[in-house]
Amino acid sequence: MDELTKTAPLANPACWLPFTANRAFLQQPRLLSRARGMYYWTPDERPILDGTAGLWCVNAGHCRPEISAAIAQQAAEMDFAPTFQIGHPLVFTLAKRLIQWMPPALNHVFFTNSGSESADTALKIARAYHFNRGEPERTLFIGREKAYHGVGFGGLSVGGLPRNKEAFGPLLEADFLPHTLDQSRNRFGQGLPEWGEDPALALGEIVRRHGAERIAAVIVEPVAGSAGVILPHRDYLRQLREACDTHGLLLIFDEVITGFGRLGTPFATDYFSVTPDLLTTAKGLTNAAVPMGAVFVSDAIYQSFMQGNDRGIELFHGYTYSGHPLACAAGLAALDIYEQEGLLTRGAELAPYFEKAIHSLHELPKVIDIRNIGMMAAIELESLPDAFGARGMAALQSAFDKGLLIRTTGDTIALSPPLIIQRDMIDEIADILHNVIGNLR
Repeated sequence: MDELTKTAPLANPACWLPFTANRAFLQQPRLLSRARGMYYWTPDERPILDGTAGLWCVNAGHCRPEISAAIAQQAAEMDFAPTFQIGHPLVFTLAKRLIQWMPPALNHVFFTNSGSESADTALKIARAYHFNRGEPERTLFIGREKAYHGVGFGGLSVGGLPRNKEAFGPLLEADFLPHTLDQSRNRFGQGLPEWGEDPALALGEIVRRHGAERIAAVIVEPVAGSAGVILPHRDYLRQLREACDTHGLLLIFDEVITGFGRLGTPFATDYFSVTPDLLTTAKGLTNAAVPMGAVFVSDAIYQSFMQGNDRGIELFHGYTYSGHPLACAAGLAALDIYEQEGLLTRGAELAPYFEKAIHSLHELPKVIDIRNIGMMAAIELESLPDAFGARGMAALQSAFDKGLLIRTTGDTIALSPPLIIQRDMIDEIADILHNVIGNLR
């Protein structure tokens, strides 16, 4: 990167950064200019240990030569091909590879370009499924408080973070299950909480309020990541699956964060031994080298579209870049790495060490909770009076200054390092955070 590229844009910024306090950022910018393995580097060549896998997505570490080479080769061979009434071999090859990591019932893939698009696609498929079956009145969705399902209008509608949607007016009709954060009983718990409410009770009340005949689907993150690693109790997802079956409702898992090894299993559906009807992914699918998402669809849902005129379009939905050749090449190369290096299950080996290191921070005076599962964790800080989020932002800046990338949501620090991390790097993360938190005002 040349010197002009490193510095000039900030002098007269044209870029509006997403989910960013842009005015504050410009006063104290945090810039990254290159990356390799577990590290970023700033424009002045200061290393930054990646404690968040970029944004929950670079699971195999940065700038893997195998992925870069696959992208370059594909760009030279065929840079783009449409997937509307046309196809290309890579999109079929990648779909076949991906379903090998799914429960047998989830045997079809619809490609998107992001987690937001995956969420909206799954919601549309759910509604269209009911339409196909002669139940077009099934349009209501059930989300969960504190959930994040991207920023499309569908995902916003079923998301449970009020600040994300308060400025955008009327959305899709949705109702919400209660969140699973119970700090009165589960504070500083290690791994999954033993105690929690049965979601069947809350779902039953929602069904009585609206009628099952109006509900299209229930959508949940197996573990709520963006809200601060909020965990379900051990039986929660099994109980929710059973309740959905009782009321005849589709169940959607949003695995944009938990997919591709984050919990120490390939997907959360494996970790919890619960199979949804649709499952959304993105992020780690290509190791974040090229934007891509995917929705896994059960055979029963897929077959409901494959009726009637065999020359007609079955689903009027898709994106220009669905199954983009460069994304497919990156996805196949990423899968090769995941499989060859055992990264989809390596988190199970690392998780106990990671857990011990993160919970070593529990005695710091400003820490009010720590939550963890697999290779993701949250450290919740006590908020300053009348300044929610200020302490979290100060922690993010201090960590960056000390050579560590973290993510904060409000006053909660979230960690999700690349799955190639070594134990000494876990120690380094804990040491830096001990210093950062210990010196917060």
